Amino acid sequence: MFAFPSLRRVLATTLGEPSPGYPYPQEWLDGMRAWSRQNIAFGARPGVLWVGTPTGTLIEVDLETETAAVHDVPAGSPVSGLGSMAAGELVVAGTGGDLVLLSVRSDSPKIRGPHSDTARAAVTAFLDATSEVPEVPEGDDLENHLVVTDGTRTWESDDLATVDTATAADPTWLRLRAAVNNARDQGN
Repeated sequence: MFAFPSLRRVLATTLGEPSPGYPYPQEWLDGMRAWSRQNIAFGARPGVLWVGTPTGTLIEVDLETETAAVHDVPAGSPVSGLGSMAAGELVVAGTGGDLVLLSVRSDSPKIRGPHSDTARAAVTAFLDATSEVPEVPEGDDLENHLVVTDGTRTWESDDLATVDTATAADPTWLRLRAAVNNARDQGN
C-alpha cells in the first residue's frame, strides 16, 4: 500500500503463511496458491481495505484502528477476484463462477467531516504538483518522463541504466532491469 500523495510505501504484507524456504512443502504451496492476487480492494470509507479469502468470506480491515471484521459472501464460494466501484459497491467474483455486487454501507462518520476535507486537500495538492507527460518527440523515450519508484526509493533514468543488483524483496521491474543491465554488460 502506498501513501497518497507521496506514493511512499506504507504497508507490505503477505497473505497467508510466510515462506518456509526452499524446497517449498506442498501444503504451503497449496495454501499460497489458494489466495488470489486480485482479491484486495479499497473501500469507499477512507482507511478501509477489503480482502477476499479462499474460504468465501470478506475481511474488512480498518487500517486506522488496526481492526478487522469478517463478513460472509452470499454465494459462499472462495473469492477469486474483488473490486470496488466508484460509489463504493464491491464486485466479488467466486471460484464457482458467481459474480456478486454488494452494497457497502458508507454512512460511517469517517466519510464526513474532517476526513473528507483532508482527502480532498490531498488530492488537490497532488494534482497541483503533477502534470501530464508531454508529447514525446520522435526519437525520445517515454521512460525519460516517468517517475519510477518502489515506494521507498525513486530512480532516475541514469540510476536505472546502471543498476546491476536486486534482491527478491525488490519489485519485479527492478529485478528485470538489473538482469538486462547485467546481460548487456557481459556482452560488451
